Amino acid sequence: MNNTNEKLFNKGFIAITFINFIVYLVYYLLMVIIAVIAQSNLHASLGQAGLASGIYIIGTLLARLLIGKKLELIGRKATLRYGALFYLLTTIAYLYVPVIPVLYLVRFLNGFGYGALSTATNTIVTAYIPKARHGEGINYYGLSTSLAAAIGPFLGLILLNTTDFHFIVAFSIVLVLIITIMCYLFPVKNVKLSEEHIKALNKSSFDSFIEKKALFIAFMAFLMGLSYSSVLAFLSSYVKVIDLVQVSSLFFVVYALVITFTRPLSGKIFDNLGEKFVMYPSYLFLSAGLILLSMTTSSWLLLISGGVIGLGYGTFMSNGQAVSLKTVKDEHRISVALSTYFIGLDLGLGIGPYVLGELRTFLSFQNIYLVASILPIICMVLYKIYTSKKAVKAAL
Repeated sequence: MNNTNEKLFNKGFIAITFINFIVYLVYYLLMVIIAVIAQSNLHASLGQAGLASGIYIIGTLLARLLIGKKLELIGRKATLRYGALFYLLTTIAYLYVPVIPVLYLVRFLNGFGYGALSTATNTIVTAYIPKARHGEGINYYGLSTSLAAAIGPFLGLILLNTTDFHFIVAFSIVLVLIITIMCYLFPVKNVKLSEEHIKALNKSSFDSFIEKKALFIAFMAFLMGLSYSSVLAFLSSYVKVIDLVQVSSLFFVVYALVITFTRPLSGKIFDNLGEKFVMYPSYLFLSAGLILLSMTTSSWLLLISGGVIGLGYGTFMSNGQAVSLKTVKDEHRISVALSTYFIGLDLGLGIGPYVLGELRTFLSFQNIYLVASILPIICMVLYKIYTSKKAVKAAL
C-alpha cells in the first residue's frame, strides 16, 4: 500500500478498522460477563472470578511482547491470519470449561490470541494511512477500539440478562469467524527487511522487545488505564449503591456517542496544531469525569460523567497511539512501538481493578473515584515536564 496516497477512507483502511472493532468488541463483551459466569456456573469465589478476568491480560501482555518483536520477522500477513485463527479456536474453547482451572487456561490462551491479532491490526493499519494525516487516521481507526469499549460491555450485560453463557459464546464465535474469513481475504504486504534489520529483530535484547522512545507515552497509558479501570471494575456495583441501576447501561451509550462525534475533530487538531492540544484536554476531561462520577446522585449527572470520561479516556486512547507512532522513523520498528504503548495501556487496565479493589476495603466508591481522578493530573504534570525537557534539547 502506497502511504503517500492522500485518500484516507480506502478499502484497506475500512476493512482493517472493522476487523479491529470486532476483535475488541468480543474482548470487552466477554470481559464484563466472565466473572459473573465463573461465580454462577463454576461456583468460583470472588477472588477466583477476579483471576479469571485478570489472567486474560497476562496472556495479552505476553503476546504483545513476543509478537511486537517478531511481527515483521513472521510477516504481517501470517501474523494477521494465524492470529485470527487462534483467536477463533480459543473463543470456541469457551464452550468447554467444566472447572475453574480450565477456564483459567482458556482465558489465558484467548488473551494471547487477542493480543497477537490486535498487535497485527494496529500495525497493518499504518500502511493505509497517509503520513500527512496520521493523527486523523489513527483517531478514526481508534474510534473502532473506543466504540468497542463502550458497546461491548453494554451488549454483554444485555445478553447476560436475557440469554445464557452458551448463547453469548456462540454469538462471539460467529463474530470472530466473520473476521477470520476477512483476515484470510485481506491483502497485506509484508515489510521488506534488510539483513541488519533481521539481525536487530532476532536479538534478545531489551530494545528488541520494547521501543525505548515510546516508554514515556506507554507509562502515561498505564496511568490512564489504571484510572479508567475504576469505571470498568466498579460501575456496576457503584450504581447499585446510589440506586441508579436502571439508567446505568446508558452510561456507555453516552460515552460512545461523545467519542463518535469528537474523534474526527481531535484527529485534525492533532495533525494541524500538535499533540499537546489534545493530550492536555484528555487528562483534564478524564479527571473531571471521575470527579463528577464520585459526586453523582442523579441520572443526568451519571450520564454527563460518562460523556466527560469519554472525552478524556476515549481521546487519549487513539491520540496516545498516534504519539507512539511519532516516536519511530523506521517502518520495521512500528510494531514494537505500538506494542510498547498497548502493553502500558493493558497493564493499567489489568492491574487497576486489583489495586483499586484493595482500596475498597477502607474507602467508599466515591473516594475510589476521587483517587482515580488524581492519576490523570499526575499524567498532565509529567507530560509537561517531559515535553519541556524535549523542547530544551531540541533548541540546543
